[in-house]
Amino acid sequence: MDKQQISISLPQRPWYGDTRCEIGFPGDWDVTICAMPGQDMTRLTGEGMKAAFDRPIGTPRISELAKGRREAAIVFDDLSRPTRVSELLPYILAGLKEAGIRDNSIRFIAGIGMHGAMKVMDFEKKLGRKTVQRFDVFNHNPYENCTYVGETSRGTPVYINSEVMSCDLKILVGGIVPHPTAGFGGGAKLMVGISHIDTIYGNHHGVGGRSAPTPENPMGRLHPTLRCGNIEGNVLRADLEEMARMAGIDCIVNAVFNIKRETVGLFVGDVVAAHRAGSEMAEKVYATRSDGGFDVLVLNAYSKATEAGVTFHCLKLLKKEGGDVVLICNVPEGQICHYTARSFGKERGGRLWGPRKTLPPQVKRLIMVGPNIGRACLDWIGPVDEVVRVKRWPAALELLKKQHGKTSKVGVVPDATIQYFPGWE
Repeated sequence: MDKQQISISLPQRPWYGDTRCEIGFPGDWDVTICAMPGQDMTRLTGEGMKAAFDRPIGTPRISELAKGRREAAIVFDDLSRPTRVSELLPYILAGLKEAGIRDNSIRFIAGIGMHGAMKVMDFEKKLGRKTVQRFDVFNHNPYENCTYVGETSRGTPVYINSEVMSCDLKILVGGIVPHPTAGFGGGAKLMVGISHIDTIYGNHHGVGGRSAPTPENPMGRLHPTLRCGNIEGNVLRADLEEMARMAGIDCIVNAVFNIKRETVGLFVGDVVAAHRAGSEMAEKVYATRSDGGFDVLVLNAYSKATEAGVTFHCLKLLKKEGGDVVLICNVPEGQICHYTARSFGKERGGRLWGPRKTLPPQVKRLIMVGPNIGRACLDWIGPVDEVVRVKRWPAALELLKKQHGKTSKVGVVPDATIQYFPGWE
């Protein structure tokens, strides 16, 4: 008699209901769920959030920072990041009100960097409908309306959003999740969101050494200090932190998340000191241990589903001879527009784009699962004609069963967009 089927529930559709999808394997397969340590951490209560604002790290409270200031800019990350900004805003706005800053002196800037512009419905998902009706909310433009503030010690020309620079109080709101170049997101990483394209290119390529992708390096060639989870000595982050000081960033509000995108840690204060404290927690939450050696690797893209390619830092979990990869990505909007890293024609793209001519060497077959995976969405996943696309899990399982059986080892990463594997980097 066959063993009972192995069933696994995975999160999907961030910002669109945050539902679950069920995947299954034959009961006699050797399946390992590579869960991150903080997967089931308890969501931070309102009291816990208030405590973070009451005891900032390295700065006075927002109400004290804001005293005597006239104009406030609140920069927030976009839907490609898991931050539930709306639940953090009451504490920020209360501090500004206490300091005497009126609503018409507060504006929100979407720190989209080189991503496509957000729409009102996107702003509402991030900020809440009432906030969008109450305050001015603007997109950042990486090509125009940026003010030159100088050059970093590493040679990056610094042009920052002019609306932000016109304000005498500047707050960055985002999340701390693993990042393949900056170590972790959050902190000064959001400076990319409000910088000119020449500044972003100078930081990513000139300092970070990033180039067009290769089969061996999906993120392209990088400076050796750039990798998931690495903050200290990271030249790209150091450059961004210098930019943040030059721009006069007063305060950050950064969240750490569980597998449901719920805020489980909150760090308020100095752009460097608060971020370092948050990164210490982030390592404990996201750093996942695994012996690897899998024949089949299932990577679920959830928190950063619109940037599914970031899951490829997990490929080293495959056995040395290589194996099959199944990338699950269910998000209605598909992959995010990225003006430096994606294609804008069959043979042309942004400054850091390059054609994916072959699959990564350790990937024998790449199966992508999701109902909204357009052909052009594969430009930063793999060669279009070598990626097998299916809409639902059962179709992917049938493909796997034809190739694999009882002796195959399967690894499942519940959210490969925010998990990382120290020792495999």
